[in-house]
This record gives sequence, structure tokens and C-alpha cells, in this order.
Amino acid sequence: MKPQDNLLGVIRNLYERRRFIIYTCIAAGVLTAALSLFFPNFYRSTTVFLAGSPDQANPQLLFSQGSREAGYYGNDNDIDRILTLAESHELIYFLVDSFKLYEHYEINPDHPKAAFKVRAKFLDHYEVNKTARDAIELSIEDTDRELAAAMTNTARDKIDEIVQQLIKKTQKKNLVTYENTIQNLQQNLKILSDSLIVLRKQYNIFDPVSQGDFLTTQLASSESQLAQSEAKLSLLQNNGVNIRGQRDSIAKLRAHIVGLQSKRDTIAKRLDSFNEGSPSVNTVSRMYFDANESLSETQEKYKQLLNVYSANIPAIIIVEEGAVPVVKYRPRRSIIVIAAGFVAFFFSVLGVLVFDAYKRVDWKEVLKPQKG
Repeated sequence: MKPQDNLLGVIRNLYERRRFIIYTCIAAGVLTAALSLFFPNFYRSTTVFLAGSPDQANPQLLFSQGSREAGYYGNDNDIDRILTLAESHELIYFLVDSFKLYEHYEINPDHPKAAFKVRAKFLDHYEVNKTARDAIELSIEDTDRELAAAMTNTARDKIDEIVQQLIKKTQKKNLVTYENTIQNLQQNLKILSDSLIVLRKQYNIFDPVSQGDFLTTQLASSESQLAQSEAKLSLLQNNGVNIRGQRDSIAKLRAHIVGLQSKRDTIAKRLDSFNEGSPSVNTVSRMYFDANESLSETQEKYKQLLNVYSANIPAIIIVEEGAVPVVKYRPRRSIIVIAAGFVAFFFSVLGVLVFDAYKRVDWKEVLKPQKG
């Protein structure tokens, strides 16, 4: 077995060319270190926040109209919604316009692919993730440390604004629905009120609850008085007394009876009219009461929703502001130099082994055309 065909031979060859390998690694490290000095320093600012619960914008839960209490912190669905909005075009191009990133990234805004390029450049320095403890961590890198902090906090606040706008957009639709419902209920209530007035005038009903009992009592009293007066008249007439004073009493009694009969007939007509119109009046009155109650409930819900809509309820809960970074985030030049040294060592060793394996090969003989 040839020495170069076993491990000892490989080690011997590497040892013989150790200076080449060492010098190659040193050269690669020095060159990489020199080149890394031209790399710009990037600073990373990070803000941490929690997703707020949309229950805080739900008036039914806030005003104890639901079966459960309003939560303060959002669930996984709320976190996913915020993460989606954090990568939306609306947020990215808002930051591009707000911080003049075309100019900052040296991208010609008139280029056909300018929007794509500035978005890709921004995303290279932008990161948003959900942490292991269900918080959201948003980070932005930039060569300007103050700009990095400003963009980080602005991005977080813009996410809060977008989420609130989505919630308020839904609330606005619900407010319009309530307004239309209230308008319809008011119109219906006006129709019922007019109908109730007409029915009460038509049937002379003013108090559907007690008026029937009152008329019944009055009718019974009138009939009782009439019966007593008729009995008294019959008694006086049967006595056959023809005294002048007695005749006057009979005449007065007859006139009184006529008055009682007229009163009884009037009360009887009013009672008949009451009995005829009472079902309709009661039905319309109940419909009016239900419509009025429904209108009151709808107006109350509308006021509650309007209060929530007008309030500034944050969609996120800030845990940590994006501070101005003090220490650079990258490049990590020491790691780059070490990595370059390892790469140089690997390829130099590989080169030595390849060179040693093929140095005895007669390439002229190998490349010589074979004769047929």
C-alpha cells in the first residue's frame, strides 16, 4: 500500500504543507477582517406588546348584557390577526412614505419595480414574531439607530390604528343598522299612536283598564235607581190619592224616571261601544307598548355602541417600547472572520489532498488520443 493511500500518508502530506495551510487561513482571516470593516453597522430596535381582546369594544359585554365578562387579552386568533396586519402592504407602504425609505435605501421611485424593491429591502430589515409567552415582538434594523427606534414604535402604533379601524368599521355598520331600525320603529310607533287615538275617539275609550268596570258599576247603579223610582211611582199611583201636592210629586217622579232612563241608555250605549272597541284598543295598545319598549331598548344599545365607537380603545397592550439601540446588532465581524478561517482551512486541506493525489499523473499520457 502506498503511503498516500492510507491515513498516515494523508497526515504526512498535510504536515509537510502545514505552512501553506496556515498561511492560507491567516490570509483569509486578515482579508475577511479588512473587508468586514467596510460593512455598515446595523442597529436593531425591538418593541414587545400583547394583543388586546376585541371584547373591550363589545358593548354587550362591557355593559353586562352578555353571559360572560369581557376579556382584557386576546387569544391566538387575535394574535394571528395582528401578525397578518403587521406584514400587510398598508403598514409597509405607510412606513415607506412616512420615513422616505426610497431615498434612504437609495432606490429610484420612478423605476418600474421600485415598489417591489423598496418592500423587499424593508422586509430584509423587518421582523415580527410571536414569542413563546404569546407576546408579539416587532424589530426593525437600520444603519441609523434613532431611525430604527422611530420606525419600530411607529409600526407598532400603526398596527394598533389599523386594528382599531377594522373594529370601528364593523361598529359603524352596526350603528347604521341601529339608526335604520330606530327610524323604522319610530315610524311604526307613530302609526300605532295615530291608530290608537282614532280608536279611542271612535269608541270613546280613555282608560281600557278601569273604564269598563266603571261603566258597568254606573249602569248597575242607574238601573237600581230606576227600579226604585219606578216602584215608588207605582206605589203612589196605586194609592189613588188625588191631592194636588201628591200629583206634583208624581209628576216630578215621572220626570226623574225619564232622566234615569236616559242616563241608563246613555251608559248602556257607552258600555256597548266600550265592549265593541275594547279588543281593538287593547291590541293596538299592546302593539304600541311593545314597539315603544323595543324602541327604548334599541336606542339604549345604540347609545352604548356609540359610546364605544367614540372611545379610543387600544387594540394592543404595550409591554416594552422600542428603545434607541446602543450596541450594533450586525455584522458580527469576529464570527465572519472565524467562519472565513474555517472555510479557508477546509479548502486548503482539500486542495493539498487533491494536488498530492494527482501530481504523479502523466496528463500527457492521459490526454493522448487512443489509436484504433
